[in-house]
Amino acid sequence: MTIPTLTTERVILRPFVHGDLAELVAIHAEESFWWYPLRAAMTAEQTALFLVRTIERYESDGFGIEAVIDRASGAMMGWAGLAVPHFLPEVLPAVEVGWRLSGPHRGRGLATEVGGAAVEWGFTAGQLTRIVSIYEPENLASGKVMEHLGFVPCLTTTHPELGESLIVTELSRDTWEERRRAR
Repeated sequence: MTIPTLTTERVILRPFVHGDLAELVAIHAEESFWWYPLRAAMTAEQTALFLVRTIERYESDGFGIEAVIDRASGAMMGWAGLAVPHFLPEVLPAVEVGWRLSGPHRGRGLATEVGGAAVEWGFTAGQLTRIVSIYEPENLASGKVMEHLGFVPCLTTTHPELGESLIVTELSRDTWEERRRAR
């Protein structure tokens, strides 16, 4: 499956390339960017491994998160999209929608915008029948985005490596289509 480039009103979601490393290192250096679940920033070395793994998963999984680019400035704002949640085997097989935005770009509705674009692509061109989204209960902002997109809780569990509580939410294609028709 080809990883798409998606365009919304304010952003472009496009597959990562190795040349994105410098911008990604700067974003991943924000402690708040990785507060959930790491409670710390990522180092440049960790970010380089993250980028390589992300690009490799485009091929191995057929899905992967993408760079979120500001259409006005061309700057990277974070990342979002669909990915297989390998870290939580109990929900597999599954595809998760997720997002992370750098500090200046939070609180402006961008997570809902990029999450909605990824979900739409997943249910249409991606031909998925179900998408999950996962968050820590303290991360109220992400939980509200999921709720706004139509996701409902389906499982409460614990992160297998970090021990943090997690809420797994889900959205079926049928429910997504019903919500879409109702709008």
